[in-house]
Amino acid sequence: MPRPTRRRRSLPALVALLLSLLMALTACGGSSSSDSGTAAASSTAGTPDYPVTVTGTNGSVTLAAEPKSIVSMSATATEMLFAIGAGPQVKAVDGTSNYPAGTPVTKLSAFTPNTEAIVAYKPDLVVLSDDMNGIVASLTTLKVPTLQLRAATSLDDSYTQLRTLGDATGHADQAAAVVADMQKRIKAAVASVPASAKGKRVYHELDPTYYSVTSSTFLGGVYKLFGLENIADGAKNTANGYPQLSAEYVVGQAPDLIVLADTVCCQQSADAVAKRPAFASVPAVKEHRVLAMNDDIASRWGPRVADFVESVAKALRG
Repeated sequence: MPRPTRRRRSLPALVALLLSLLMALTACGGSSSSDSGTAAASSTAGTPDYPVTVTGTNGSVTLAAEPKSIVSMSATATEMLFAIGAGPQVKAVDGTSNYPAGTPVTKLSAFTPNTEAIVAYKPDLVVLSDDMNGIVASLTTLKVPTLQLRAATSLDDSYTQLRTLGDATGHADQAAAVVADMQKRIKAAVASVPASAKGKRVYHELDPTYYSVTSSTFLGGVYKLFGLENIADGAKNTANGYPQLSAEYVVGQAPDLIVLADTVCCQQSADAVAKRPAFASVPAVKEHRVLAMNDDIASRWGPRVADFVESVAKALRG
């Protein structure tokens, strides 16, 4: 699930951000590109012979030659591109693409994209997640190869997007290696947790107003790997996967693990949670199982998902 290093926002602004960046993170579990709209690679290994055709949310995209000037309008795509070795080909990224260090951050906005501003970088490939303001059609009209990779709905979708970017950029082997490493790390992390953790209750906090995620989301799927019970599943109005809970509800559900994804935006911490009214009685607080995560790691579906899974495993073991 991408989002920038967040500053405190009003509730409407926060909800808008969550919907624009995370709304597609639903229904974790086995999926195909036809179900989720995420990319399907034309090949999965080896260096492709151009022209090469890959498939994204916006359909098939053909690249006549290896792209040398990539513009990324998605923080997660940026992380993926650099992870698979395509970083030198990335000439500009949007303002939310704050990782890894040294990315060519610009004033380009993924929320209000400007066609002329993007085209000014003379891209031979534009990668984005959301089709805001009809930007995909605008770029396509100008014959700029544009690959939309909508927010992943499962780990398999994340792996598929990495392979697709590998095919598109000439780094298929590196992409396959990144996927294999993620899979190995995630499998090991899950296996490291004792069976007694199965059935423990988890609360994932998106912001201090108690927005959370259900098991139907990408993040919820991570918790399902460990056999955890997500307290948000029993809340009202869970249709979009991101219900707003209440302090009373969370305390009453007595979660064994609390994961904070609002440490950067809202300066939340284990100490801050412990000081909330009645939270001192919550098992996660009493047993020191409040996991404070970097907001971006806990919201993007790129290679650092493995970091997130390992952190959850450590908290469950501890």
